[in-house]
Amino acid sequence: MKKYLNLSFSYAMAAIVCGVFYREFTKTYAFTGRTTLTFMHLHLFALGTLLFLILGLYAEKLDLEKQKSYRIFMRLYNIALPFMVIMFLIRGIAQVHGTALSAAADASVSGIAGISHTLLTIALILLFTSLKKASVRS
Repeated sequence: MKKYLNLSFSYAMAAIVCGVFYREFTKTYAFTGRTTLTFMHLHLFALGTLLFLILGLYAEKLDLEKQKSYRIFMRLYNIALPFMVIMFLIRGIAQVHGTALSAAADASVSGIAGISHTLLTIALILLFTSLKKASVRS
């Protein structure tokens, strides 16, 4: 349980930092339009903080950590989510500054964001697979 609380707390702190950064950064540049910076806060809170708080309640009871698919989920998810948020940050800073990314830079940011979303989806499939296996055993 302690591991999940620490992980959840870390994502909560990152979400708060991202929310403050978004507010202060856009205020500093008097930016009033839409930007991907708004998604960082929400993604970290929902997909990081809340998910691991909920998992912390059930992981020990369901003995999830003994499953290989769950261990892969944990590694993959905790790599993919930060990468996704970093791509929101990069694109959002460019949007606020009004910087037009070159075709290569735009494709790179989109590509990495797409890969991180795909990895996150695979991780979630692994999580549901693990939960389903655990429910059969219980």
